[in-house]
Amino acid sequence: MQVDAYIFDVFGTLVDWRKGVADEAALMFRDKSIGVDAVDFAVAWRKKYHPAMQRIRSGERSYVQLDVLHLENLEETLEEFGIAERFSADDKQALNHAWEKLPPWPDTMPGLTELKKHAIIAPCSNGSIALMARLAKFAGLPWDAIVGADIAHNYKPERETYLASCAALRLPPERVMMVAAHNNDLVAARAAGLRTGFFPRPGEHGPNQSTDLKADTHWDVVCRDVAQLAEIVAIADRI
Repeated sequence: MQVDAYIFDVFGTLVDWRKGVADEAALMFRDKSIGVDAVDFAVAWRKKYHPAMQRIRSGERSYVQLDVLHLENLEETLEEFGIAERFSADDKQALNHAWEKLPPWPDTMPGLTELKKHAIIAPCSNGSIALMARLAKFAGLPWDAIVGADIAHNYKPERETYLASCAALRLPPERVMMVAAHNNDLVAARAAGLRTGFFPRPGEHGPNQSTDLKADTHWDVVCRDVAQLAEIVAIADRI
């Protein structure tokens, strides 16, 4: 098969959102002498991610960027933990930038750098272009372009998010591979006509993770991580 572009899920697939958000929260909690477990807080904040996007997918709400949803979800999470009064508007904005400071998994940078030699690489994330650009600066992600939700004005796994990303790259879906550590992302991408690549991130949700530990079906490529995907592509190019 000919693949001219590899587009990636980002949160969890390429970067460790759990650690990154928890680390930023821990710093702010320490400065404010707040005795809240930062990992628990990060997980609770993240749990609001899909419900917030679903209101947009369903048409209940017009599209707004994920940065806005993250901030709204942060305000709700602070209320749940009983610490909202300790945070000014500026504090909330500062903590919301945690999503732009997520550490890459060890294989991400070398894998993407090698893959970039063979094809276009871009994030197909629910994150906004602004968020993805700043995260790329922080984590050193060597993108050729940024596509995803901000291009489509809708969120994955809605079909138009994948198709708009392919169209932005001027490529038919069958020449684009969606790569993710989440099986449901790939189900939707395949239904839209894209190629699919999977590798697990067993540490994304901590030591008790029970989902996405393996491929749920026969994706076009199943591998260990980004580095192995790059190796597979490099070998195919030499054949």
